[in-house]
Amino acid sequence: MAVTGPPGPVMDRDEVDRALARLGAEHEAIETSLLALQDHAGRRLLEGARLTGVTEERWTAAEASITLLWAYFDAYTDALRSAREIRSRRRWSSREDLVELTELLRGESVTVAGSALASAPTLHGSGRLSQSFSLTALVERMNELYASSLDMVVAADAVWSALPARIDLLAAELQRTRQLAHSVGVRPGEHPAGDDLERITGILTHLREQVISDPLAYWTPAQGSSAPGGGRPDTTVYDRQARALEDVRREIDAVLTVRQDAEKRLVRLRDVLSRADRTLAEARTARGEVLAKIAATEVPVVSGPPTALQEQLATAAEYRRQAQWNRLSPLLESLEEKADDELLRARESLTAVTAPLAVRAELRGRLDAYKAKVARHGLAEDPFLIERYDAARRMLWSAPCDLRVAEQAVLRYQQAAAELLAAPRVPEQGGPEDHRGARS
Repeated sequence: MAVTGPPGPVMDRDEVDRALARLGAEHEAIETSLLALQDHAGRRLLEGARLTGVTEERWTAAEASITLLWAYFDAYTDALRSAREIRSRRRWSSREDLVELTELLRGESVTVAGSALASAPTLHGSGRLSQSFSLTALVERMNELYASSLDMVVAADAVWSALPARIDLLAAELQRTRQLAHSVGVRPGEHPAGDDLERITGILTHLREQVISDPLAYWTPAQGSSAPGGGRPDTTVYDRQARALEDVRREIDAVLTVRQDAEKRLVRLRDVLSRADRTLAEARTARGEVLAKIAATEVPVVSGPPTALQEQLATAAEYRRQAQWNRLSPLLESLEEKADDELLRARESLTAVTAPLAVRAELRGRLDAYKAKVARHGLAEDPFLIERYDAARRMLWSAPCDLRVAEQAVLRYQQAAAELLAAPRVPEQGGPEDHRGARS
């Protein structure tokens, strides 16, 4: 083969035919892609939208790229048509034809006019009259422009497809929640949940406006991905408001539960506080009994019923009558906890006051239990045991009873009984034995 200029060796007919077939296939693929991009729903939305921010900047560049793409494609089409016309002149191309085809297919034979380049000055610089490409370089350049344009269009379309619909659904749920909140008295300025609803409404309204005008501000590209549209919509703000609305909904559900169960809970509260009052009254009565019957014992003072809880209970009942459920809900929760604590305190007070009587009852029971044990062993008539039993019993059944002295008396009776039960016994032949085994 002879050698020509920059394109290299002159191509033969087979090389020319193969190159034309490859370029024809590339031309068809590029045309299909450009038409698909032209008809892409995201591109049509971008053309009709009032854009701001990052999306406006990138769409301005993408529009220029798409315009330039078509200019490049037209130049590519013209060059391919010219090459096919030269090849079709004769079945066996002459050397002059092959030289011309080599220059056209391999050389920088495709010229793009400056008017086309002016549509994208940021891509190729401004003020250039024209630019020449080889067909291969032109295909590479078109692929680059197509990928960047498609990436922008797909990203915007993905955000528009995902976020506005979800925001609208959440806004509809927000409206239903707001109506429900108003029905139970949860309003802005009167209840924190009402303020939260107002805040969520404002954020969602602003978010939707931003998503529509600047979708790329809510796009997170995939790390390390070079495929057009690689990434996902950024739903961070949306997700945060969805969680906040769920929290408000739970709070309103709690208020609704209060409205349904208010009377039952108020009845229970009255019952708990009534039981606490009765227990405290019992403790005060028991304290007087302890002071009269038990000597040398410190008995704790019993406080009166808490008037503050009764006042709060009356306030809760008034809230219920006025259907102020948002105020009733926290008050009932607080009252229920305080009422349970008050009943527990009353019971502990009664236990503390009656502790000396419980000790006396335990000592009486222990004394009688040992007496029964002694009787089972036939020693009930032992004079020594009778003496000690009577002494302990007088102390335990007298008023006031000195528990410390009485406990010592019971212990002495227990010890005497234990010694007698442990001592060896001689069968009776005369009178009964005393506690030392001697005949009486």
